[in-house]
Amino acid sequence: MEKILIIGAGGQIGTELVLALRKLKGKNNVIAADIKDECPDILSDGVYVQMDVLNKEFVRSFIIDNKITEVYLLAALLSATAEKNPAFAWRLNMEGLFTILDLAKEKYLKKVFWPSSIAVFGPSTPVDSTPQVTVMEPSTVYGISKLAGERWCEYYAKKYNVDVRSIRYPGLISYTSLPGGGTTDYAVDIFYQAKLGNKFSCFLKEGAKLPMMYMEDAIRATIELMSSDEKNIKIRSSYNLAGSSFSPKELALEIQKIIPDFAIEYKPDFRQEIADTWPNSIDDSSAREDWGWKERFSTSDIVKTMLSNVNTGLLIN
Repeated sequence: MEKILIIGAGGQIGTELVLALRKLKGKNNVIAADIKDECPDILSDGVYVQMDVLNKEFVRSFIIDNKITEVYLLAALLSATAEKNPAFAWRLNMEGLFTILDLAKEKYLKKVFWPSSIAVFGPSTPVDSTPQVTVMEPSTVYGISKLAGERWCEYYAKKYNVDVRSIRYPGLISYTSLPGGGTTDYAVDIFYQAKLGNKFSCFLKEGAKLPMMYMEDAIRATIELMSSDEKNIKIRSSYNLAGSSFSPKELALEIQKIIPDFAIEYKPDFRQEIADTWPNSIDDSSAREDWGWKERFSTSDIVKTMLSNVNTGLLIN
């Protein structure tokens, strides 16, 4: 029987992934783990364990003792936050990955999911329809760690036959949890401010077009990738994944179709420099061909769904 552990379960992706996998696999078969002492209320219907991914011995013993078969390793320091603490970001983003890959190498785990990001690309990467295989010269700590992680995942897959699978996530949009320090997080906060009737101050330029995706699509893609027959997984570094691409101005115009009085101003900060190194759009034809990926949410779908569901009370709590 599958027994799944999600490390970093309290984050933006982890929260929704736990809920989706518990619905699919049963709440007793999906364990949520995070560094937070208390289990988030939204995850309290199942098992929760406080876990620091850098505590290697605890992570190893928990996985071995509880006969975990799959790990989704989501614990990481995101792009903007990582720039403020590079040494810790590198340690957090890399050491946990080695712990999990080694457990799979030793046959304690059957399958591993590890997320990469469009941050692996850099200023020399083609910005439009960025190919699966291309020049990758990331200029951020987060991007450097993700590119290194991709190479290690492929190495363990080829050298030790580890079944590790990965997606290069674009910017993700969700109403279930608040943003966690990413460069694309303006596209979440903007909906809270719009519903509150506030003028939104955007830290990116109005024309800063970036690849984005609604969280429901990202979770579905993750589960579809992990559920696919192993013979269909031909890329062991990380798959490009695309949803829709838009700029802050284009997103604001979509919001104004529903909230005509919504106002936005642009005050680019250091996160604009990060965004300048990322693609405008992504070619994800490999994911479509290998395991049948297809997005469901357009930009207008995302806007309608977010404005209908964001809970501004989260900003207070």
